[in-house]
Amino acid sequence: MRKRERENPCFVCGHYHKFEDGEVCGICGHRLQEAAEKGPQQSAFSSEILPQFLYLGSYDNASRAELLKAQNISRILNTVPTCQNLYKNSFTYHSLKEDKSLPFTECLEFIEQARADKARVLVHCMSGQSRSPAVVIAYLMKYKQWRLPQAYQWVKDRRPSINLTEAVAQQLQHFESEIFGNSVPSTPIINTAACGVTFGFGYSAPAVEAAVPTFTPHPMAHSAGQGALFGSGGVAMIPASGFVFGAAKHDPRAAMDHSMDSA
Repeated sequence: MRKRERENPCFVCGHYHKFEDGEVCGICGHRLQEAAEKGPQQSAFSSEILPQFLYLGSYDNASRAELLKAQNISRILNTVPTCQNLYKNSFTYHSLKEDKSLPFTECLEFIEQARADKARVLVHCMSGQSRSPAVVIAYLMKYKQWRLPQAYQWVKDRRPSINLTEAVAQQLQHFESEIFGNSVPSTPIINTAACGVTFGFGYSAPAVEAAVPTFTPHPMAHSAGQGALFGSGGVAMIPASGFVFGAAKHDPRAAMDHSMDSA
């Protein structure tokens, strides 16, 4: 839509299109979601990934200057080339020029420089669900030395709406191999219709707690005058056959991954 055809631009992307009618922006591809498409309500504030340093959000978060200032964010990494940088006089921007693959090295250098300067940085894409979370996950892998599942779960816990595309997940998988070497098995990608893209070897807590181990008294314990669990000197005298891990029956439903929010 040409500018003269309407007075006010889209309040999210700043371009002129019939956003209230669900029309896709011809410049950046933004489309206002209908109520039925939206997941849990996201805060207008960016998600804090690392305290007082690293933040993750959408273009909507990046367009709210007063809220950015309230979080003391001064630097912004824009991972979508078609997204406008709205406040160049107020924030230090770095915009990616590549819209297909993510240049992790370039992104991480900008983020790490912000850390060295004791500045707070926001990483954003259009929806805050795939490209920008991938950059943040890559940062955690490289500078925290976390494996991919742990870094992914850390970000997912702090911004539940993330939903990586398979292409982005594969790029993270390759980046993990670069960091930890080929000697370390790469993290498998799991892609299901119900759960979307996630990763194996997860670090989240099990859905069902294991049964309490059972103990069998050792005969030497009674002769030593100790309790049922300890022999002389307070040393545990528990036969291997009497120490049972996971005594409860296996429930296959407990191993199912938590479903991810849709885009």
